[in-house]
Amino acid sequence: MKILITGVHGFVGSNLVKYLADKNELFGLDIIAPEKDGVIKTYSWSELETGKITDVDAIIHLAGKAHDTKNKNAADVYFKVNTELTKKIFDYFLAHDRIKKFVFFSTAKAAADKVDGVLTEDVVPAPVGPYGESKIAAEKYILNKMEDVRSKSKDIYIFRPCMIHGPGNKGNLNLLYGVVKKGIPWPLGAFENRRTFTSIENICFAVNGVLTKEVPSGIYNMGDDEALSTNELIEEICKSLGKKAHIWKLPKGLMNGVAKIGGLLHLPLDPERLRKLTEDYVSSNAKIKKALGVDKMPVDAREGLKVTLESFR
Repeated sequence: MKILITGVHGFVGSNLVKYLADKNELFGLDIIAPEKDGVIKTYSWSELETGKITDVDAIIHLAGKAHDTKNKNAADVYFKVNTELTKKIFDYFLAHDRIKKFVFFSTAKAAADKVDGVLTEDVVPAPVGPYGESKIAAEKYILNKMEDVRSKSKDIYIFRPCMIHGPGNKGNLNLLYGVVKKGIPWPLGAFENRRTFTSIENICFAVNGVLTKEVPSGIYNMGDDEALSTNELIEEICKSLGKKAHIWKLPKGLMNGVAKIGGLLHLPLDPERLRKLTEDYVSSNAKIKKALGVDKMPVDAREGLKVTLESFR
C-alpha cells in the first residue's frame, strides 16, 4: 500500500515507519521535512493545500498537540492543532476517491477524564480540559460525515489509546523512572489503583491490522491486555534498575491531609495531583481484538514495559 503518515517524525510515527516500511510505500506529512529512513518523501502542510502530494491508499493521522501536564499551553492551541488539522486532512481524505482508509489517533482522555469500572467505546464522552475536548471535537467532525464515508466505500478508524510507551518515548513514565532511580520512596503504596498502558508494539499491530484486514469502521480503544497498579509499575522499574522497591503504605487519610495542605501552600502534591496518581483508569481492548480476530495482543503488558524501561537506561 501507499500510506501517508501525518506527524511522521513523532514517537508513534517513527515506530510505525519501522513497522510498516518493509511491505509498504510510506510518505510523511509534518511541520518539518527532513529525510527519514523508510519514508520516500515528507511533505509540508502547505503542499497538502496545493495538491502536490502523491496519491495514496490510506492515511494515518498522528499529528497533534500532546497533553501538557504542566498546563502551560493556551486552550486555543489544542483546537488549532488537534481539531482544525484533523478537519483539513479528513476533508482531503474524503475528496480523493483512491484513499480508502483513514486512521485517526484520538485519546482515551477524549472519552473520559476518570473511569469508574472499565472504559468501553459506548461511553458518553465527557472530556475535561482542552486536550480531551479538542480531540472529541475532531472525532465528532469525522463521525458527522459517516454517510459520505459509506457512500464512497471508505473506512475510518478512531483509536483511543491509553498512555503509549516504548523505546524513545518521552513522557510521564520517564518522570516516574527518574524518581525511582534516585531511590526516593513511593509514599502512596496504600492506594491500589490499576491503569491501562499501551505498548507501541501493540499500537503498530493494530494499525497494520485495520489497514490489511476487513475491519468495520468505528471507534476502538487501544491498550494492553492487563492493567497494572502503580505499585506494580514501580516494582517493574526497580527490577530494570536492579534495585529493591521502596514502597511506603502510609495511611490514606494522612496522605489526603498532606495533599490538602499542599494545595493551600501550592506544593507539588495537592488534591488534584493525588487523584491523578492514585485513581483507576482501566480501558477495555475487547472490541479491537474481536475486530482483528485475536484473543490477545501480541505484547504482554509487563514485557512491553520491560522493553521501554530497558531503553531508559
